[in-house]
Amino acid sequence: MEFRKINDDLTVSPQIAASDLSDIAAAGYRSIICNRPDGEGADQPGFEEIEAAAKAAGLETCYLPVISGKVQDTDAEAFGRALRELPGPVFAYCRTGTRSATLWSLSQAGQMAPARILMATKQAGYDMAGVVRRIVNGGKTPTDTGDASFDVVVVGGGAAGIAVSASLKARKPDLEIALLDPADVHYYQPGWTMVGGGIFEPETTARTMGSLIPKDVHWIKSAVAAFEPQNNAVILDGCRVVKYQRLIVCPGLKLDWAKVDGLVETLGKNGVTSNYRYDLAPYTWELVKGLKGGTALFTQPPMPIKCAGAPQKAMYLSGDHWHRTGILPRIDIQFMNAGGVLFGVKDYVPALMDYVKRYDASLNFFHNLIAVDGPAKTATFAVNTPDSEPFTIDVAFDMMHVCPPQTAPDFIRVSPLADAAGWVDVDQNTLRHKSYDNVWSLGDVMNAPNAKTAAAARMQAPIVAENVAADIDGLSPHAVYNGYGSCPLTVERGKIVLAEFGYGGALLPSFPKWLLDGTKPTRAAWLLKEQILPPVYWKAMLRGKEWMARPEKVTAG
Repeated sequence: MEFRKINDDLTVSPQIAASDLSDIAAAGYRSIICNRPDGEGADQPGFEEIEAAAKAAGLETCYLPVISGKVQDTDAEAFGRALRELPGPVFAYCRTGTRSATLWSLSQAGQMAPARILMATKQAGYDMAGVVRRIVNGGKTPTDTGDASFDVVVVGGGAAGIAVSASLKARKPDLEIALLDPADVHYYQPGWTMVGGGIFEPETTARTMGSLIPKDVHWIKSAVAAFEPQNNAVILDGCRVVKYQRLIVCPGLKLDWAKVDGLVETLGKNGVTSNYRYDLAPYTWELVKGLKGGTALFTQPPMPIKCAGAPQKAMYLSGDHWHRTGILPRIDIQFMNAGGVLFGVKDYVPALMDYVKRYDASLNFFHNLIAVDGPAKTATFAVNTPDSEPFTIDVAFDMMHVCPPQTAPDFIRVSPLADAAGWVDVDQNTLRHKSYDNVWSLGDVMNAPNAKTAAAARMQAPIVAENVAADIDGLSPHAVYNGYGSCPLTVERGKIVLAEFGYGGALLPSFPKWLLDGTKPTRAAWLLKEQILPPVYWKAMLRGKEWMARPEKVTAG
């Protein structure tokens, strides 16, 4: 007997014996559902025997037999009705537990997001790929899939998705490309740090999605519910199916605000803000200007996160304002970092430490934000220092800038494209999927060990476009990604430490050292961030113009 818990209301299991019923009752279950028809196997106890043992153990029973591989819509409806009517929690079983898990999945469709259903069953050890279309279709068998088909389908209309679509269209103008994204607005997210520092207006970081999608690329304004890579298909919300010859996956990542207890309820008030949201970045500047004394917390969650320098950028720009206005001595700056280093590439740390000292900021490593009490202005951190017993600590604050925990989107984590950690599983050099030869990925969602930044996506887009074009021409992928990422660390208004690096922390500067030394704070790097990079983003990167981003190529020798 196995206890494979789906949720608090239901556990499923392979075939049980009558002798197991007392243990099931002792574990707190109140009802049994049998989904296996009598006589399916020679060594299988009949339901009458199970029912007698269940009654003796004080359990209610329900017999809903389903033929293996033939779960009908009416079966799922009956299972859902049984869950509502039986006293819970419920223990359901069949030969392997798959039918019970399938029945639950279909019965919950329409009430629960498909990704949540797939995650619950996956964690219990059951793969629902075979019924994913029915789950997306509200638990019903689709009668008309309405297939559309394209040469290339791109999932995600962020920086990576639009850039790779434009780069691919420039190489192969006749390709039929579809871009899938439900959003109306596209954001230049690297600008939000500058909004939070009072330098950019928020409106300059947003444009309509329709104005940016390349000409002749089909925009399907819908969210993705699931993938069927074995069928070269993407399933959209509403169970529409889009077929592809090649797939490029780049939906970004998920900001998991809810993972910090109490955070969602207090964001945007009680002195709690974040530059990771368009609507909150202006509140950061409002708080910085308004704070005249007290404690200012700046948090950083465990890696990976997008733009690993952003949490400390907020700290530096805030500290610079307080320094310039003469109130810095009255403010206690605390940097609460779940990791163990200030920055992952050691060459840039000395320059950053100079600013930590300038702003008299305290560095608290291995401090992970787990809860916030906004009205009480108290933050709780889990402290997990190596070689010490973990503990929690409450810290009072007057202002707190939060960087949220981050994961791959739910529909990616439960898909066949994901690795064990939930990220799209690619070859780190070609960015081609390790298991599906006609799938590529770029941007924040894939698992190559590079920094998740817009600059990385700018480099990755031509590489993926080049390799997809080569694949179409019957050639092997020949463009290679070296892990390039860039993080312009805004250490004060007017100066930036321009961190540029690749795999293994190798320095990959774009400019000669005499022109711009990235390991030191420079005015030139500030001008690059403030005046040059935004136009490069809007007018070059998103239009397939690969300024300083031509892919390296390798040839077999």
